[in-house]
Amino acid sequence: MSPPTDPAVAQMSRDILDEMKGIAGPNPGYRPEHAKGLLLDGTFQSTAEAEDFSTAFHLQNREIIPIIARFSNSTGIPDIHDTNSDANPRGLAIRFMRSFKPQRIHTDIITHSVDGFPAATGQDTLAFFNAVRQGDQALTAYLNTHPKASAYVDMEKLTPTSFAREMYYGVNAYKFIGRAPEKEECYVRYRIVPEGGVEYLSRNEIQTKRENFLSEEVLERLETEGIKFSLMAQIAGPGDVVDDCTVRWPDRRQVVKLGEIELHAPSADQVRQQKYIIFDPIPRTEGIEPSADPLLDIRSGAYLFSGQERRQA
Repeated sequence: MSPPTDPAVAQMSRDILDEMKGIAGPNPGYRPEHAKGLLLDGTFQSTAEAEDFSTAFHLQNREIIPIIARFSNSTGIPDIHDTNSDANPRGLAIRFMRSFKPQRIHTDIITHSVDGFPAATGQDTLAFFNAVRQGDQALTAYLNTHPKASAYVDMEKLTPTSFAREMYYGVNAYKFIGRAPEKEECYVRYRIVPEGGVEYLSRNEIQTKRENFLSEEVLERLETEGIKFSLMAQIAGPGDVVDDCTVRWPDRRQVVKLGEIELHAPSADQVRQQKYIIFDPIPRTEGIEPSADPLLDIRSGAYLFSGQERRQA
């Protein structure tokens, strides 16, 4: 993983990172967003249909691939209670491992539990987090002049009964490239769908839960059963916008199943691994390319710089 080559993109990544750190206060060793999380080990097996869409290593031959997954709460508060509404949307990042030695080769998917994002550009993302950092008055003023951000903030964000009973959405679009000689291309957005369906808590039910109930529930669930999801891809249609993450595609668009995710156990050495692992929104693998969405390089830079700071803390 390398930093953005464009100095302006790198600077924007750092500026956004600084604003995010300012919201929850500096918490060395933790992410400035989705600070509280749980790493899990598991496997992924692709479907036969996935091979028709991309030559990416984890989507070929129905091979079982080792993965590392991270469930997380929103905000940069490391000990935020799972019952806090600010902990929504929840996050799920997945690393698909091709090899561990002599060199780690992998690709990542990063999702959260709402089908949207508050900004389409680096400048608007920076302005949004700046308004959040300044407080309610500044945020209200910003939302009054930025309808896309306002629509995102107004989206319903419910508390799930379990990380395993939540649905997760990719923010950006990616280009899938098929086999030669045709090398057919299509743009996709990821969805991660829980095997047991989604399930949410009522306000009264939330009040009965412990502050770490989501991570505790996952660990208890893993003792008796695995956690399973389907990795899906929504396929863009003609004329769909693929370079603006605030523009969603119609529900009638084709959705294909790429594979099955199964989580087996908590990862070893959580404290060290939470600092070390840096998920990357850029695929960096044959068969999948980033779209022209300007936020992809900026997000990647922010993730990298944040990870470098965590490792040094």
